[in-house]
Amino acid sequence: MPSRSLGPNPWGQLVQSLVAFLRSLGASRLMAMIAVTTALIAFFAFVIMRVTTPQMTTLFTDLTSEDSSSIIKDLERQAIPFELRNEGAVIMVPKDKVTRLRMKLAESNLPKGGGVGYEIFDKSDALGTTSFVQNINHLRALEGELSRTIRAIDRIQAARVHLVLPERPLFSRETPEPSASIVVRVRGSLEPAQIRAIRHVVASAVNGLKPQRVSIVDEGGRLLADGAGGDNESTAGDERRSAFEKRMRNEVEGIVSSVVGQGRARVQLTADFDYNKITQTSDKFDPEGRVLRSSQSREESSATAENNGQVTVNNELPGNQANSGPVARDQSKKSEETNNYEISRTTKTEVTEVGRVNKISVAVLVDGAYTKNEKGEMVYQDRSKEQLDRIATLVRSAIGFDQKRGDQVEVVNLRFAEAPSVPPVAEPTGLLGMLQFTKDDVMYVIELAVMMLLGLVVLFMVIRPLVKRILAAEVVPALKTEAAPALTDGSAEGAAGQALLPVSLIDVAQVQGQVHAQAVHRVGELAERNPNETASIVRQWLTEPAE
Repeated sequence: MPSRSLGPNPWGQLVQSLVAFLRSLGASRLMAMIAVTTALIAFFAFVIMRVTTPQMTTLFTDLTSEDSSSIIKDLERQAIPFELRNEGAVIMVPKDKVTRLRMKLAESNLPKGGGVGYEIFDKSDALGTTSFVQNINHLRALEGELSRTIRAIDRIQAARVHLVLPERPLFSRETPEPSASIVVRVRGSLEPAQIRAIRHVVASAVNGLKPQRVSIVDEGGRLLADGAGGDNESTAGDERRSAFEKRMRNEVEGIVSSVVGQGRARVQLTADFDYNKITQTSDKFDPEGRVLRSSQSREESSATAENNGQVTVNNELPGNQANSGPVARDQSKKSEETNNYEISRTTKTEVTEVGRVNKISVAVLVDGAYTKNEKGEMVYQDRSKEQLDRIATLVRSAIGFDQKRGDQVEVVNLRFAEAPSVPPVAEPTGLLGMLQFTKDDVMYVIELAVMMLLGLVVLFMVIRPLVKRILAAEVVPALKTEAAPALTDGSAEGAAGQALLPVSLIDVAQVQGQVHAQAVHRVGELAERNPNETASIVRQWLTEPAE
């Protein structure tokens, strides 16, 4: 059986051609190509990883080490990617799983807040527990619950509560008062109203605890509330005055801004308070209003007889006959009447509490009006006296002006240093209002757009010229050889009889165009060198009959 020749191996030829091409490039060009290829691979790998990475958002913040460890174990068990920030106090998870994870962790009572609450009794064995341990657990649970409640207040990051609940000693008439101390970590500073709220919340949760016995200290060691004594009346009065001034100032500024424009008025209000507590009692009697209260009458009558005889024993004996001589008699009668009248009386007690307003002073500064001239420029114009008087009338009505009390209201028109504020932009309605893009969503879209733009720039400015250059470098060696007839297996034969690359592996259209251009160029050179031979050849072509 005759053997069949399989012909040259096309893959071997491809490898040889590739090796020859790499050798022809040189070391410098080869290293440049490797560096560019590596940079492109790294760039596209970063883009792909950044696009495919889920958008992370905050799951919980201000976590304690115990809560953070428990949450991380749960996330690892569920194979959910996460990130830790701020030394584990902040946990980031994919945005599309935040709601489900919070609900799932809430089933496991996470986060616990770094304190022990009433859940301490869930797993305790009450049968073998002494009363001392029960009392300690109750105290720990109460302190933990109060800490969680205090952390729910704005600006408070963490809180720790210590309660002192003394027991009444035996044979003691007095019961020691309980006390509490609180240490808080805050963002910024707490307002006086928030401090009072914390004291009253803790006092209401503990039996027998008074708000005055609660001490509050911040993380810097500053005493926010003293639990050694009662409330300072002057401090309470200052807080009441500040609240009154703030409320009145907002009301005045609101009514003036509605006339002159938002941000075009400044109001300063000062109130003089009387912090003296006065108790006054007065009695008033009406002499015309008499009422008979009681009446008493008394009558007395008496009679006496005179005996001229001697006084003997016989005369004093009972049954002795009186002397028949003449008797002189003395009779007296007395009548007495006493009437008691009640006069009408009115008793009036007046108590004037602390914080009575003695005087109010208001200073209102308003900006002028701005109009556009013919050139479109903003021109300042002072307000008229009539308009200022109307604004002053509005201010007097707003503060309850009392001339007898000595109230003062001053309205002055001066030009402000800053330009008029830009009117607020209306919120989008319709479809844009329903979308409600957040800042994170907008930044994510911008990031994707920038990455796509960079990818297009790299594709058209780096990859495309590099590919063209490589293809041009592959075609140049092929053009240097003589044109050869096509073989039956689809390959070309060179001048030395060696088979070249298959035609299917080369861009046929580009190669043919370059071959034609080179052939035309060579013909032009031959015609310039041998004009006579070129003319004779052209005449011969013209004289030949067409086939």
